[in-house]
Amino acid sequence: MSVTRAEYCVIACAEAWRGAGEVLASPMGVIPSLGARLARLTFAPDLLLTDGEALLVRPDGTPEGWLPYRQHLELVAGGRRHVMMGASQIDRYGNQNISAVGDWARPRRQLLGVRGASLNTLNNPTSYWVPRHSPRVFVERVDMVCGVGYDRAAALGAVSRFHRLVRVVTDLCVFDFGTPDHSMRLASLHPGVSVEQVREATGFAPAVPDEVPRTREPGAVELRLIREVLDPAGAREREVPEGARG
Repeated sequence: MSVTRAEYCVIACAEAWRGAGEVLASPMGVIPSLGARLARLTFAPDLLLTDGEALLVRPDGTPEGWLPYRQHLELVAGGRRHVMMGASQIDRYGNQNISAVGDWARPRRQLLGVRGASLNTLNNPTSYWVPRHSPRVFVERVDMVCGVGYDRAAALGAVSRFHRLVRVVTDLCVFDFGTPDHSMRLASLHPGVSVEQVREATGFAPAVPDEVPRTREPGAVELRLIREVLDPAGAREREVPEGARG
């Protein structure tokens, strides 16, 4: 059975919550949301999902509990949330920018603003989803720091004791930060993607092991859940169109 690039991305996002236990998943984007729901249905049954407002929900969206704002903040402050955010820019240490591109006094692009990125990264495990891997996103130095990377977290001392960046998933590959200085490392390649393609699409030199594994293929049950239960309308293929890469 043929597996699309988008479906590999769903699996790669789902794996971010493997072994997470009873934590609140906060995925941002179609494919991260599918990944979190798939993880809950398969290998992460204790994962908490939310409707983004005041309810805990099952993977099909039906309510299973109440999550008032105060309790939500308690989960955040207590490190019991794993958020998967987007990034307009991200550097080798995981510093993320979603606020502005260009000089702060006169930016070329005004974006979302800092929002909760800094507290997300200091209080909770954080991952990132980048649907279009390019040197414009993966930069040597972000124009503004919104989400805190490992180099800046180290300089903050005890304030950053809960800081942990888990992975960065893109339409080409998966990165982690498993190097001595916590700089970005190529953890897996999606099928059809080469190391050279990743290097060309990245504005800095990531660490590359001698042997880079392939992103794991979804099993038959996982594919059925993705295609028939979680996303029968195929929204995943619009976020990562097949044939757009590789």
